Amino acid sequence: MITKAYTVAFEGVEARQVEVQCAVTAGLPAFSIVGLPDKAVSEARDRVRTALTAMHVALPSKRITINLSPADLPKEGSHFDLPIALALLAAIEILPKDAVERAVALGELSLDGALVPILGCLPAAVTAAEEDRSLFCPAACGPEAAWIDRTEVIAANSLPEMVQHLTGQAPIAPAQPGESTAPDRSRDLRDVKGQERAKRALEISAAGRHHLLFSGTPGSGKSMLAARLPTILPDLSPAEALETSMIHSLAGLLDGGGISRQRPFREPHHTASMAAIVGGGRGSRPGEISLAHNGVLFMDELPEFPRTVLETLRQPIETGEVVVSRANAHMRYPCRFLMVAAANPCKCGYLPDPARACARVPQCGLDYMSRISGPMMDRLDLRIEVPPVAFTDLDLPPSGDTSATVAERVAAARSVQEKRFSDHPHARLNADAEGKLLEEIAAPDAEGRDLMHRAADHYGLTARGYHRVLRVARTIADLDQSETVREPHLAEALAYRLTVESRADRAA
Repeated sequence: MITKAYTVAFEGVEARQVEVQCAVTAGLPAFSIVGLPDKAVSEARDRVRTALTAMHVALPSKRITINLSPADLPKEGSHFDLPIALALLAAIEILPKDAVERAVALGELSLDGALVPILGCLPAAVTAAEEDRSLFCPAACGPEAAWIDRTEVIAANSLPEMVQHLTGQAPIAPAQPGESTAPDRSRDLRDVKGQERAKRALEISAAGRHHLLFSGTPGSGKSMLAARLPTILPDLSPAEALETSMIHSLAGLLDGGGISRQRPFREPHHTASMAAIVGGGRGSRPGEISLAHNGVLFMDELPEFPRTVLETLRQPIETGEVVVSRANAHMRYPCRFLMVAAANPCKCGYLPDPARACARVPQCGLDYMSRISGPMMDRLDLRIEVPPVAFTDLDLPPSGDTSATVAERVAAARSVQEKRFSDHPHARLNADAEGKLLEEIAAPDAEGRDLMHRAADHYGLTARGYHRVLRVARTIADLDQSETVREPHLAEALAYRLTVESRADRAA
């Protein structure tokens, strides 16, 4: 008799259904797993056999064959233990065949039969709901998977508990969603003394998801400003929270099954490898740019990142997704993030200060910032100088608007964009607009058009730079609640595209 159970194999954030077929036939006693399993899946036979022995279940002296279908899909991970065990128990008529086939199961077995938490329960629950099946998983993963209310989630502590549930001896109540993580409100934009121009740039960046570069001497407040960007961003919508949480589920970042509505803030160190930033490594896990999906990616000391790592960001910034290619698989992860970068103006850090700068001014600044290629720099919409704050200013009372006040203006601007792009599913914010759509929503008036022509000739704007200025100007107009893009909006947008070379020339 051939029995079936169902589980999933992960391809990026997508969980593809896998049919686990079990056949117990006459022949020499053996236990084999076929269907392109990796090492962890192949070792499942030993974990399953030992766990069944701990339950005092004796396997028949026959040939046991487990087939993972489709056979040409690579199978990775230890979560295949539970569906293999359930299919085998159904084959030896301990479990009802129909009950096993009505669910998607995943979980790792310990040698005593306990179910160990695994990664990816949330995307697996989405697949189970699409296939109109229940989900069987370890108890620790139940609160996470239960956020998908379209499927019943049965979370057990051990294989014996799961057997007792399926045989009706001790039914398990469906799991309940974990608690929503409260957003961190401990930081406020008013904590930053001065830097009003940089705060204005943060507001524009948050309103339209425009990439931002802060450049200034050490201690001027670049990192402090970037850390307060999440406080002025609106909370994740339910759809965005699900997208982001599915990625975090694959990375094992959903503590206690809780899902947060706060936008993620990722700040990788400049020594991080390409696989850590972009994704890959063992199992082709999501990288920092995908973990920052729908949130903020803060790259401090941007010129210190390896050149190869920075260059790999160019395509994801444009497309909003990254494809991790391996010999046997291609993993696609979304990565629509807001990038905020910080950099010192030169190696010594004091290029604008003649009293403290090194003897290689201005060449040290040109050499240092040249680590960021022209195409990469062209993708940074806002480039802001952050001047040092005078010591006497630190004793002044807080100035400027609070994060809550700025967040209200950002939310109002994003509400305008939500209505604008309601008929354009591929665009959510002004940063996504391109081609004919951008021409329609950001067409400047006559004075603005003349200004753009003069600026393009004087500053040598590329076509990409020209379009990015239009997008920023459209966001500034939205913050002003203006239906049209006028000359002042374009002038402010152009003012934020300062080049590193101009600072070095002034220093000379």
